[in-house]
Amino acid sequence: MARKRKGQPVHGWIAIDKPEGIGSTKVVSDVRRLFDAAKAGHGGTLDPLASGILPIALGEATKTVAYVMDGAKTYRFTVQFGEARSTDDREGEVTATSDVRPDDTAIRAVLPRFVGEISQVPPAFSALKIDGERAYDLARAGETVELAARTVRIDRLELIERTGPDLATFEVACGKGTYVRSLARDIAACLGTVGHVARLRRTACGPFNETNAIPLDKARSLGHGPALRALLLPILTALDDIPALALTEDEARRLGSGQVFSLRETPSAFGPTQVVKALCDGRLVALAQVEGGLVRSLRGLNLETSSSGEDDVDHCRA
Repeated sequence: MARKRKGQPVHGWIAIDKPEGIGSTKVVSDVRRLFDAAKAGHGGTLDPLASGILPIALGEATKTVAYVMDGAKTYRFTVQFGEARSTDDREGEVTATSDVRPDDTAIRAVLPRFVGEISQVPPAFSALKIDGERAYDLARAGETVELAARTVRIDRLELIERTGPDLATFEVACGKGTYVRSLARDIAACLGTVGHVARLRRTACGPFNETNAIPLDKARSLGHGPALRALLLPILTALDDIPALALTEDEARRLGSGQVFSLRETPSAFGPTQVVKALCDGRLVALAQVEGGLVRSLRGLNLETSSSGEDDVDHCRA
């Protein structure tokens, strides 16, 4: 018999403003404990060096994590010119130096080269795997790490401020898989110098940003009470960009039992293969796929005992 998971059936999202010096896993553990939640996960790792928005999913919201991780992100980061480091951030060892310090005009002139779909080599100290081993483990062991270039998407890149000849602060809006440390390294190289990330902050991750996030210390101070639970956001928050499909109660029951049924709406209203959020009376029932005029469930959501502020969905649960 499977062991019952400890904790309460709490479902929803909370955006934590993570401080520097703590890992994402520890933050998830703290939040799970505060909510006494049976299940928790995050929508995109932040290194201990970085601060900023760390979306945390509780309960059934963990089934929507992929949609947050695939979403757009915004970072503000400071590059220190003149020093290359093994990790491409301030925590690594100095591997090269340069006396070249670019001015604002030179910096702004090269930024368009990094907008759009660009080729980027991930940092050697990254969580990517090589023959089953994490790249950062190999790098720490002194092995030479060679990672293949990959295509990433940069939507916007701006120079925000200069606080001295060595430092330049940028803001970038980017897609999934972008490494800001690689971006900093490559900007410096394009300017004929070397550099690394001296400071990094994520200001937005999908629909979560500084306006709907709570600092970790404040969440801890609220403890286990209703004030913290009031900050829990609905699961639907993570699915803003996904089309909605309204179901009848009968269709919701059929979807929940694994049946495939024909779309009542015109199939052309959706793409050839479209992921949708299936709703019954405005309540989230499942993530489903519409293909060839047929609807099938991808991930059912069981919210009948939800503590997320959403109503129970006994009559249309999946």
